[in-house]
Amino acid sequence: MEKKKEKQKKKNIEHQKAVLERIRLNAAGVDIGSEEIYVATTNGPVKHFSTFTQGIRKSLEHINAQGVDSVVMETTGIYWWPIYEAYTAEGLEVYIVNACHAKNVPGRKTDVLDSEWLRELHTFGLLRSSFIPETSTCKLRSYMRLRQDHIGMAASHVQHMQKNLDVMNIKLHNVISSLTGKSGMLIIEAILAGERDTTRLAALCDNRIDKKKLPDIKLSLEGQYKEEHLFGLRQALNLWRDYQSKIKECDVKIELFLKEMTKNKPKPKELIPPKPISNPNKLKIEGLHEMLMAYTDGRDAGQLPGFNDYSLIRVISETGTDMSPWPTEKHFTSWLNLAPWPNNSGKKKKTRRRKIQNRAGQMFREMARSVGNSKYQALGGFYRRIKSRHGARVANKAAARKIAVLFYRLMKYGFDYVEHGLEEYEKKYQERILKSITKKARQFGMKLIPEVA
Repeated sequence: MEKKKEKQKKKNIEHQKAVLERIRLNAAGVDIGSEEIYVATTNGPVKHFSTFTQGIRKSLEHINAQGVDSVVMETTGIYWWPIYEAYTAEGLEVYIVNACHAKNVPGRKTDVLDSEWLRELHTFGLLRSSFIPETSTCKLRSYMRLRQDHIGMAASHVQHMQKNLDVMNIKLHNVISSLTGKSGMLIIEAILAGERDTTRLAALCDNRIDKKKLPDIKLSLEGQYKEEHLFGLRQALNLWRDYQSKIKECDVKIELFLKEMTKNKPKPKELIPPKPISNPNKLKIEGLHEMLMAYTDGRDAGQLPGFNDYSLIRVISETGTDMSPWPTEKHFTSWLNLAPWPNNSGKKKKTRRRKIQNRAGQMFREMARSVGNSKYQALGGFYRRIKSRHGARVANKAAARKIAVLFYRLMKYGFDYVEHGLEEYEKKYQERILKSITKKARQFGMKLIPEVA
């Protein structure tokens, strides 16, 4: 037994030596802060530089003088971005790694030791680089993220309008569907202009509003109009309009970007009509569908469940149209944090979940929720079946993964998705259940006999 243990130990040591082989001999580790950069190379002590442009240039000169050909740094907020651009412009191989992959090491809490530890891990090839989109995708992503920030700020000012109306006991937003719609804006503008007659205010509603709601609208407009709350309502309305104008400016920039990227690409011959979008935050760009079809080389994601032009441009602004960074669809769904994650260790079940924020993965989850409400799509039946067994959270993640797999296959291979419908899905599901039950009965020496009506 002792000889066997010694042989096993020798094998383990040899295996570790074979695995932990230095594959990057000229590597450098960079720890980035808001004011200083710490650079650890193979030869010499750790050097520190300022985060000014001059300091970045000096750090680059030091790295080139040491003969470094590969650099690793952590994703520290947004501080890494200008350094990454400067290093890659010089032809260096730059690894941007997740800080979680290099943490939990005791005694390495200083910037100097962090840079040395990053270099050491990178030397043995133990760190994986994060996904960095190409330059054009980064540009589109900046516009789209800025636009989403404006939408979020505009929504907060809508809440401020509702708050001031509630304080004055005006319950208009409880009666009509949208306070920022045509009817809501006309009524608010009239209130701020000094109109207090509820009949005249209710008469400003659009014809599309049900006439049965008019008595409730009149009752909701009876309140205590006070100067300080009207002042807050006016400011919230003006700020909401300011952000709407900023959103339109982003739309203009996105339109110019798409025109620039598709001017030399052939237009698709056959265009499928785009899905109608009821989202008030959709892009107001004429010919958006045609430009997206040209941008994706004719791959129409609108045929996939949950996708439309707005959701497509949001996803490709995060992932791009090139799926080569992910070898398989499993790599893609894992990066999106949509892959199954068994929280089991032995006989214990862990309740702690991975906290990974991925914008693209969240977009697929949003699409899955809309598909789950569909009464005609096959994926809607899948969503409800999983929800009944494991809950809404698991169903949302499972449906989002299916949509992500379809998107990956479309962008990488190109295919025509055929929606078989809910009835066909239920029929195939019943056939699978019946086949399973028949097999179980055969194992116990029994036979299924259909019940006579």
